Amino acid sequence: MKLPALLFAALTLPAAAAELFEQTPGTKIRIDLAAMPKPYAPPSPANASLVIPRPKGAMPRVPEGFSVNIFADGLEAPRNVKVAPNGDVFLAQQTGEVRVLRDKNGDGVADDIELFSDQFLNPHGIAFTSTAVLVADLEAVWSFAYQPGDMVPTAQPKRLTAEGALGDPGGHATRNLVIHPDGSTFYVAIGSRGNINVEPEPRATIQEFKIDGSGQRTFATGLRNAVGIAFAPGTADLYTVVNERDGMADELVPDYLTKVVDGGFYGWPYSYMGKNPQPRFSERRPDLVAKAIVPDTPFRSHSAPVEMTFSTGDQFPSAYRGGAFVALHGSWNAAAPRGYHVVYVPWDNGRAADHCIVFASGFWHRGEKKAEVWGRPSGVAMANDGSLLIADDVANTIWRISAIK
Repeated sequence: MKLPALLFAALTLPAAAAELFEQTPGTKIRIDLAAMPKPYAPPSPANASLVIPRPKGAMPRVPEGFSVNIFADGLEAPRNVKVAPNGDVFLAQQTGEVRVLRDKNGDGVADDIELFSDQFLNPHGIAFTSTAVLVADLEAVWSFAYQPGDMVPTAQPKRLTAEGALGDPGGHATRNLVIHPDGSTFYVAIGSRGNINVEPEPRATIQEFKIDGSGQRTFATGLRNAVGIAFAPGTADLYTVVNERDGMADELVPDYLTKVVDGGFYGWPYSYMGKNPQPRFSERRPDLVAKAIVPDTPFRSHSAPVEMTFSTGDQFPSAYRGGAFVALHGSWNAAAPRGYHVVYVPWDNGRAADHCIVFASGFWHRGEKKAEVWGRPSGVAMANDGSLLIADDVANTIWRISAIK
């Protein structure tokens, strides 16, 4: 059966049918920015998901030609995964811990799980240099001396960023981290404190630092909550996924993936999706509204993208190479649930496409008006063998998706 492409801003399918297709692997979803509704038409209600136990035998659904296995389970609030140069998997947990997982025999299952450190305040960002692993939490970016194969620190960490450089600990708590391909600088994404307000930097920005933590400067602004950042392989092009504002409407404001340019402004809080004016805010800074950049790939509003990774390696078929996988954590602010799956954004002539494709779903068990979920994707990373790892902070599991040979 050929699955439909869904155009959510001009939806003609019944809502229940649309939600069904949105959870079907292979479905193409494109948001028509020209057909966005007016603000508050209708208002978006609070509608948090209901967590249920994972049904016996339930696994994520993936496209034909792929298989799923459990890489590790029994974890505690796993949030972000990054793969070290030697293939070890570093996991940031919302409990304040970073763990290291190792598949010793190459069977796609973690054999060893070690505590790397439990001295963090909500760790999230993880990145590697040739001699160190950097971890970003609510206090700072920390540098640990590291050689591939280390599963525990060999020395006390060094604090790289000054006090207050990453903002205060309130509000959005993820501090995403990526190192420039030339190794000279690193970047930290810092979300807003609240939903919509005028907030001082570094809130709602991406900050740039020299690799030793000095020379802080603002790289890009107007990014309400950039929860994943990555450089496109083989380039110096920085991309991010962003959680947009709530409370505007059921289909406002689309979340998105976009290229981030030096000095770019992306709307928050004065406008959205480019120059669309935010009520009660746009008139305060018409100069910024006039320069607001339209993001590359909109996602359905309230889908909550929380991490991204580029598809690397040659295990997956060509249809899933060269683009980016994005974890959509799922809605709390929409009458009909959406998200709760992993999507793939293709790349077209060196740029992100205007649509995404459902890749891994099934975490949403049932419920048209309130999602009953046994899992929620929270992090994505490509393993060294070319498989995709998905951290799930409800099932407390890391899933591994591989192509069937």
